[in-house]
Amino acid sequence: MNRRSFLKKSALAGAGLTVCQQFYAQDIAEPLSYDELIGKGEPKLYGDGFKLRKQAYDAFVKLSAEALKSDINIQVVSSYRNFSHQNRIWERKYKQYTNRGLSGIDSIIKIIDYSTIPGTSRHHWGTDLDLIDGNVKQPKNVLNPAHFENSGCFSSFKTWMDVNASDFGFYLVYTNTEQRKGFKYEPWHYSYQPLSKSYLSAYRKFNLKDIVTSEKLMGSDHFSEAFITTYYNENILDINPALL
Repeated sequence: MNRRSFLKKSALAGAGLTVCQQFYAQDIAEPLSYDELIGKGEPKLYGDGFKLRKQAYDAFVKLSAEALKSDINIQVVSSYRNFSHQNRIWERKYKQYTNRGLSGIDSIIKIIDYSTIPGTSRHHWGTDLDLIDGNVKQPKNVLNPAHFENSGCFSSFKTWMDVNASDFGFYLVYTNTEQRKGFKYEPWHYSYQPLSKSYLSAYRKFNLKDIVTSEKLMGSDHFSEAFITTYYNENILDINPALL
């Protein structure tokens, strides 16, 4: 190889490396404070009708544009939720179930089929969304797993997301994998992995017992050591392996 060819190929390789470095550099997650990890911070969020961190927002815009080419109109049902928002959900459900006659611990077990304890929600991070297809007739309860399977109204959306979502960094969190424990199957809940994976790693450095007991949550007197350990292992960590 002559010197001119060598220099040309080296330059092209260097350019490719630079582009690659820039691509990955934009997805390096900046560390979050403890308050941000438990939903008490004030993150800078982006979106119209939903809220995400900038990198997740940019990726979501590209995902949505690609989906429209297949007549899938991705609609956000839920995105960022702060601690207070999650706590309102928690208290509403706790009162609802206890008023029906369930014990405190049975109410909590019922709640955590689908809802998180405040301070432990992935929605606190600005990386996670609940998604449906806005181009189909909307059922009464949109977040029902049956709508996403077989001939359900969101089955085409789910099929498209199964194929394409990961190309944009989004992964289903609570899969229908056999033997998975914790939260029930949520075919609508996606997470932007380039950020949320490192946020989960940071979250795991804190003591979950300190988080859930220090906030004096409704029903927290039922948070035994055994319950907290099980919740940590099953509800927080038993998720899509791509997000760990």
